[in-house]
Amino acid sequence: MLNQSIKDILTASKKQGWVLEPEAKRLLADAGMSVPRFLWATRAEDAAGYAKKIGYPVVAKVVSPAIIHKSDQDGVAVGIGSEAHLKKVYNRFSRLDGFAGMLVEETLKGVELIVGSKTDHQFGPVVLLGIGGTGVEIFQDFSVRMAPLKERDVVSMIQGLKAHKLLEGYRGAPAVDLKKLTQTLLAFSELVMALAEPVESIDLNPVMCSGKSCIVADARIMLNPYPGQPVRT
Repeated sequence: MLNQSIKDILTASKKQGWVLEPEAKRLLADAGMSVPRFLWATRAEDAAGYAKKIGYPVVAKVVSPAIIHKSDQDGVAVGIGSEAHLKKVYNRFSRLDGFAGMLVEETLKGVELIVGSKTDHQFGPVVLLGIGGTGVEIFQDFSVRMAPLKERDVVSMIQGLKAHKLLEGYRGAPAVDLKKLTQTLLAFSELVMALAEPVESIDLNPVMCSGKSCIVADARIMLNPYPGQPVRT
């Protein structure tokens, strides 16, 4: 699981103590999870060229080692529908602390889920699945299991959600691809086990699941400040 690409990303991220989102998505893709089409652009012209290639509307996010919570710094823009709008966003982001470029990616649709992990000092790595997006703190609807997960664990986690009917198709709404969701959680569990020592926590929020795919739309990977020692929770 820990191929050289993943090791290089973790090593390069030690200085700030967490993995920048473009690198986090590269790491997740290496681990077998689906991520959006994206570009880490360091010039407004490159951002515009890529947006034209994948098609508007696009999502843009600031890339900065000084900004962990991008939304709190107004570092996320969605529904960007034109080159002029995109360049305006780029110029605004460029004035934020530690600006290192802009992430440009395709717009995704689907049910928003959160997938996360933390290494507990008593029980080891645990995996969380819940209803994600902006409502995650309001609904508090999630299931937790110890890693590593097996397929039956994933089925149990899905059934354990109060809103599991949203995933199975509710009142005519299309069901999400539960097979893709299961594959995503199993790949995530394998990654969590492999990164139990160097990584403190991983948050994927949201993971956008539809009838065709489950794609990690946002990712935050926090490194263990004391590698080689159990994480204190």
